[in-house]
Amino acid sequence: MITDPVLLRIGAAAQLRHQGDTDAAIAAFTELWHEISEGDADPLHLCTLAHSMADAQDDVEQELAWDLRALAAAERLTDERMAASGVELSVAGLYPSLHLNLCECYRKLGDLERAREHLRQAEESVGALGDDAYGQLIRDGLAKVASQLP
Repeated sequence: MITDPVLLRIGAAAQLRHQGDTDAAIAAFTELWHEISEGDADPLHLCTLAHSMADAQDDVEQELAWDLRALAAAERLTDERMAASGVELSVAGLYPSLHLNLCECYRKLGDLERAREHLRQAEESVGALGDDAYGQLIRDGLAKVASQLP
């Protein structure tokens, strides 16, 4: 169970987006980003927030910028930090989704070489996911984007 108060706030903002209030979600994400991105910021907070903010973007270039921030933060994460926050996913389990999102951004932007590279990285890391609903969601997303790449 997630116990980290910042992650809970990010989740609440993400819920606003899922309920259709993208503007309120972006406002909440922006406020949180200003709070957490100063100094020695927690990479778990940065990764989670950037990943969520990317999903709220209408502009693909903005989505890509946030997805790249999420990937950069994930590279500084540890499994110990993930566990301490109550997240039941390993750091390795983040990479399939992060690379899937980057693949999709690059595909939309017409950079098929980079799209294929991130698809390859997502496929190589998908073994870190469990055989559960989240794992299936990511696997389905990978199959869909793979079918859209020429």
